[in-house]
Amino acid sequence: MSIRFGRLGETAAHLCIDMQTMFAERTDWHVPWMQRVLPIVQRLAQAKTECTIFTRFVPPDHPEQMKGSWRRYYQRWRHMTGLRIDPAMIELVPPLRALVPPAHVVDKSHYSPFTEQALPDLLRERTIDTLVVTGSETDVCVLATVLDAVDRGYRVVVAADALCSVSDETHDSLLALYGNRFGQQIEVAGSEEILAAWED
Repeated sequence: MSIRFGRLGETAAHLCIDMQTMFAERTDWHVPWMQRVLPIVQRLAQAKTECTIFTRFVPPDHPEQMKGSWRRYYQRWRHMTGLRIDPAMIELVPPLRALVPPAHVVDKSHYSPFTEQALPDLLRERTIDTLVVTGSETDVCVLATVLDAVDRGYRVVVAADALCSVSDETHDSLLALYGNRFGQQIEVAGSEEILAAWED
């Protein structure tokens, strides 16, 4: 794990995926070790607050608003849809919510935030070409985000100690996959190395 393609600069952004209350608390979507990585995510976000973009996964009000397998997905998780959960569950966890603004928030209705035009527009406006990715979950929304970013030509740096999942096995497997199969497009590094390589 290392930063291999040079230092990070003013064209880099911290993209933090779905560090939300509904995953932090004991819902059916609870990610138990989110609390363990939260201080690391928070440190990165505080160090680069104006460069940080938080995403929020926002369920539809009811399953029938979605198409295809997403409708089936929300029929299974109907109690996590917008009309059934407390709106506070959608919010970022409090330590990160306190950083907005100047940090930005992009809402999404699918795993990858690139499915919403708001993120590509924001990155283009700020001439971002490098994404430091943190958040939840390594093997779901983070995975979709990382692969979409790769397809769009971004330099992607995954902060290995600032990701979490409900599955240790797939978390570890994906970190290995990023380094072994996507070595020219994805760098995997610890948060301390990332901050040391990120020029002010």
